[in-house]
Amino acid sequence: MRQYEGRRFAPTEELWDRAVAHWRTLPSDVDAEFDRKVEIDVDRVAPHVTWGTSPEQVLPIDGVIPDPGAMAEPGKRMAAIAALDYMGLEPGRPIVGTPVDWVFIGSCTNSRISDLRAAAEIARGRRVAPSVRAWVVSGSEAIKRQAEAEGLARVFTDAGFEWREPGCSMCLAANGETIPAGQRSVSTSNRNFVGRQGPGARTHLASPAMAAAAAIAGHIADVRSLGA
Repeated sequence: MRQYEGRRFAPTEELWDRAVAHWRTLPSDVDAEFDRKVEIDVDRVAPHVTWGTSPEQVLPIDGVIPDPGAMAEPGKRMAAIAALDYMGLEPGRPIVGTPVDWVFIGSCTNSRISDLRAAAEIARGRRVAPSVRAWVVSGSEAIKRQAEAEGLARVFTDAGFEWREPGCSMCLAANGETIPAGQRSVSTSNRNFVGRQGPGARTHLASPAMAAAAAIAGHIADVRSLGA
């Protein structure tokens, strides 16, 4: 909880201590029974990226684009066929190496200061591929100022990213900031629906670090291959 102390709207001094004391009264009961406990070793989880037009249509970066014919549920099979047609992808092919035209690091989902730090670590000392136009849009004016104070903005601009003003931006094609029809984007936003980033735009959702890796590589890439 100490990581939240000192934030602009956090309680201060005695009020902070009282708040922490109250929060500590809110754990699960010691005799609580759970239906199931799940432990996940995240070090063994590969980075993921979406292949379709819904956040659920996702696969590990070292996976292959699924074959709709192998899907038992008719609804999912039909949705996959439509998604692959829209995205211009073929079943059975690796997702890694798919060329991209745009990279968008931003939105309310993945443009916190921690997200920008993660992306900047990948961008540091590297250059955006000539075939890619890459934008970074901070989650708020406060985050923008903090990122500039920490030197993150300079890291991005030195690498060839565009440092944009805060806002929804390309997350949902706001203010005319869209991906042209038929072009492919790696985006850190929270939705990849048909037309989400513009009519005909093809969106792959990924983490900030993965998006930065795609910008550098010029294609969907495994951030781990960059030593991250």
